[in-house]
Amino acid sequence: MKSSKPPVTQVGTPDTSGIAAQVFEQVVEQADLAVSITDPKANILYVNPAFTRITGYGTEQALGKNESMLSHKVTPPAVYQSLWGKLAAREPWSGRLVNRRADGGKYLAELVISPVLDGQGQVIHYLGLHRDVTELHRLESEVRNQKALIESVVDAAPVAMALLDGEDSVVLDNHEYKKMMGDLAMAEPATIILDAVRADLGHGLGLPAPGTHAFLNREVRIDPPNNRPARWFSCSGIWVRRDDGDADSFFERQNSIYLLLVAMEITELRAQQEKSRMAALQAMLAEEGRITALRETLAAAAFQLEGPVNVMNTVLATMERRGNGLAAGEALGEALRAAQTAVDTLRSAIPSQSEELPTAVNLNEALHDVLSLATGRMLASGIRVGWRPQAVLPTINGYPNRLRAMFKALVDNAIEAMNVKGWRERDLYVTSRSADGNIEIVIEDTGPGIPAGARLKVFEPFYTTKKNGGHLGTGLSSALQVAQDHGGGIEVDPIDGGGCRVRIVLPLKTS
Repeated sequence: MKSSKPPVTQVGTPDTSGIAAQVFEQVVEQADLAVSITDPKANILYVNPAFTRITGYGTEQALGKNESMLSHKVTPPAVYQSLWGKLAAREPWSGRLVNRRADGGKYLAELVISPVLDGQGQVIHYLGLHRDVTELHRLESEVRNQKALIESVVDAAPVAMALLDGEDSVVLDNHEYKKMMGDLAMAEPATIILDAVRADLGHGLGLPAPGTHAFLNREVRIDPPNNRPARWFSCSGIWVRRDDGDADSFFERQNSIYLLLVAMEITELRAQQEKSRMAALQAMLAEEGRITALRETLAAAAFQLEGPVNVMNTVLATMERRGNGLAAGEALGEALRAAQTAVDTLRSAIPSQSEELPTAVNLNEALHDVLSLATGRMLASGIRVGWRPQAVLPTINGYPNRLRAMFKALVDNAIEAMNVKGWRERDLYVTSRSADGNIEIVIEDTGPGIPAGARLKVFEPFYTTKKNGGHLGTGLSSALQVAQDHGGGIEVDPIDGGGCRVRIVLPLKTS
């Protein structure tokens, strides 16, 4: 008896390995990357359509041929030696070769060749993947050429260039900048220049806008160490943008802002100007010196006359109280009036101080002027000078000629102190520095020094420490007045082992 149930149809599981093989074959056939499979001797067993598009060899032309048919003599033998060395060690090789198409045309191929091993680790095939990178190479070469051209132009430029990041660190520079570093004996002159520019501007460099100037043609004076002459540079700063190359910035453009510092040395130009300026300054200071000497002489005469006049005033007042010696009193009164008139005449004849407008003053420059003008005297006296300025000193708002006169009085005083017969130690040290909102100038000499009881009196008019009296002037008194007029002061300290230290402190900003 037959069963009424229908027959059961056995449905087998899908052949997944067969599907995977079909998918793999389709992927390889449709890939845009040239794929070739060879035997261990590099004879071609399989190529995909992309191989034909790139090389020009069809499947029939390629099968059975050796891969060497693509090689071109331009490729150095060492490249092939490296290739076969890697493959012999059962390691993949990647690199670039110059290949030849079927029509004889050349192209640059970027290849990856991997050995295919059997279960025993023996090479049974080679899998080759390659693509035409001729155009990519052309673009890379163009970028390299542009970079080399720009670097050549920048390095050949007669100006120092440095690219600084947001932390004022130099990330790129040219040969002229490196030369500047060596000449100035400074690690990073760019940061010193920027500090000087900021101090000169009185504020920061503003908001960075690519392609605009942060500052333009600002003149900066740098005083190198070890008594080397000052150097002058005309400096400009330009904001530049650099596009970031990380993955985050691929779709959303991100960039960093840098500052390109350009510094052109103008020391020779300034030296020529300096000759004319120093000649004019010497004439001006000489005239100021004559006027000061006249003021001091007349002031000293009036000062000395006022003593007897005051005595006469006292005597006359006493006689008038007692009511005796009327005739003598009248005569004395007449003489007193005449003497007072003479004193008033002397005082009215004292020249007034020359008018001067306040301006930005570089105290390094003012000090250097004074030392330059005193060079002849110091050489004649055998005095050695140690000039130790801060490389770049912020300017102060003040009266330049009065400040020079102050420094001149102090330097002259130091020279006179050491210019003593038989005195052997003759060194003058001048130091400048800025700190805590002040400029500090220190003038030290190795002379006999000032007695403790005289350190305050030296700033009194007509006081002198010279044993023979000498010239009674108002030099140090006037120097103190100049410092006080600029909101600062002067201190006199002894030096261990002898000598004198004069310390001038001037605020950067005066009310």
